[in-house]
Amino acid sequence: MPELPDITIYIESLQSRIVGQPLERIRIASPFFLRSVDPPISEAEGKRVLALRRIGKQIVWELEDELFLVFHLMIAGRFHWKKKGTKVGGKVALAAFDFPDGTLLMTEASSKKRASLHLVEGKSSLAQFNRGGLEVLKASLERFSAALLRENPTLNRTPTDPRLFSAIGNAYSDEILHKAKLSPLRQSQKLSGDEISRLYTATKETLRDWIERRRVQTGMSFPEKVTAFHPEMAVHGKFGKPCPVCGTTVQRIVYAENECNYCPRCQADGKILADRSLSRLLKDDWPRTVEELE
Repeated sequence: MPELPDITIYIESLQSRIVGQPLERIRIASPFFLRSVDPPISEAEGKRVLALRRIGKQIVWELEDELFLVFHLMIAGRFHWKKKGTKVGGKVALAAFDFPDGTLLMTEASSKKRASLHLVEGKSSLAQFNRGGLEVLKASLERFSAALLRENPTLNRTPTDPRLFSAIGNAYSDEILHKAKLSPLRQSQKLSGDEISRLYTATKETLRDWIERRRVQTGMSFPEKVTAFHPEMAVHGKFGKPCPVCGTTVQRIVYAENECNYCPRCQADGKILADRSLSRLLKDDWPRTVEELE
């Protein structure tokens, strides 16, 4: 799922291409994509795009007459800037948005069709899309600490909870916890003041660093390679590979449809954290430390 760095780059790239331009035509290819009926989507056609904003992981286009298009890319939704009038075809196509200088295609490479589009009227209607998560890059340590300690889940779940923190998902959560040298299974309310401060700094530094990396990677072109996996990442997607800091093999914890990746030495004092399914299967054969694993 695109997270804060990629969503930021999408908005910046769209800014120069569509803001101030009329949305000439909308072509919906998938009946699952459009989730609202009032006002009808045809009301957005012909309206100029006045501004772009983000609500959590959702991208909002502000149009004339207080109309707002709200896009949620979910896991597999992606934008593509193409020549004007490009056909909307193929199984992954969701919609096309035609502008004077080009066409923005939206695709979803998944059979589950989770990506969504809403057209709503009036600024007050945007409140329904706000889960309340803290915008960390604008937050003080005190506000960060208050959000972190509001509940007591493990740290692999806390940063990705949209009610607590905005626009952070599994990829950057892994990187943040590695940078902060904190175990993904630590409970948030058991962190010391120093550990909270470390996590706050790591969160800001990681997000800012990756926003800048994505800016450099994208340059003046449109961001086409939006992925949660990057070679420069320390642990996310690096299961079985050496940690770039200490060389220990990166491990993972699998839960539900997700997994988190971590370094046992940098983050867990050399311990292999229990995987809910595999550790139960192996029982006494489950390695408890890096030494046992090796």
